[in-house]
Amino acid sequence: MEKYNLVPEQLKYEGIISSENLFQPSPATKEQVLAIHDPDYFQKLLTGTLSRAEERATGFRWSAELIEREITIMGGTIESVRYAAEYGISANVAGGTHHAFADRGEGFCLLNDLAMAARHAQSLGFAKILILDLDVHHGNGTAAIFRGDSSVFTFSIHGAKNYPFRKPPGDLDIALEDQTDDTFYLRVLKENLKIVLTDFRPDFVLYQSGVDVLAEDKLGRLGLSLQGCLKRDQITFDLVRNANLPISFALGGGYSPKISTIVDAHSNTFRTAANYID
Repeated sequence: MEKYNLVPEQLKYEGIISSENLFQPSPATKEQVLAIHDPDYFQKLLTGTLSRAEERATGFRWSAELIEREITIMGGTIESVRYAAEYGISANVAGGTHHAFADRGEGFCLLNDLAMAARHAQSLGFAKILILDLDVHHGNGTAAIFRGDSSVFTFSIHGAKNYPFRKPPGDLDIALEDQTDDTFYLRVLKENLKIVLTDFRPDFVLYQSGVDVLAEDKLGRLGLSLQGCLKRDQITFDLVRNANLPISFALGGGYSPKISTIVDAHSNTFRTAANYID
């Protein structure tokens, strides 16, 4: 949890951003939440009436403060879409809650910010949305939400043997073996992202930029170096911005033993993004 404060502080210390580059989001509205989520489930979140089994699946103990925080995180990714539409690139220094389904939460995700942001982008006139999920864990909630929806393309590169163990099919799922290294990972990403951008022709890209792909990550099982993770971001931003597409990204996971490694890896995504501001 420390990283959510440390990443922006590190970026300000380096001069990558200033305080003027940061925005305080408004909480997502009920309408924005219900554009994706089941009203009965949302009511349970608001009133603290999840069953113990439902609560355990999220990994959280319910509190009013937790729900307020979650809804505000949703607002951050939604508002980031508007800034990306204006400036070409923007980010939420949180979010990436891709394990939340329409009717339930899982894996420390209560609501799905990527899904809500996709619908918000469409409300702004971006008809076709690519959700690029490079967290080490498959975005099961996102894939399930958009199954059968041809206007949103879900593309995930993740660990084959990692959580979640049931992976609803997305539009393109690439499952990698344990300890996959930089060279193979980056080739797979570059080749397939080029194809998706050419064939699907999205109008807007949402990027889940989790850094739990690192070799030392406690929950990761892949084998990327810090430099390889940085190159992943460079390839992504190069291809997306060369296609003249706006992109909004959210932090996603990162569980290396040293907090300094987590902060550096996440900061690399912002350092790279700063080179692509219109």
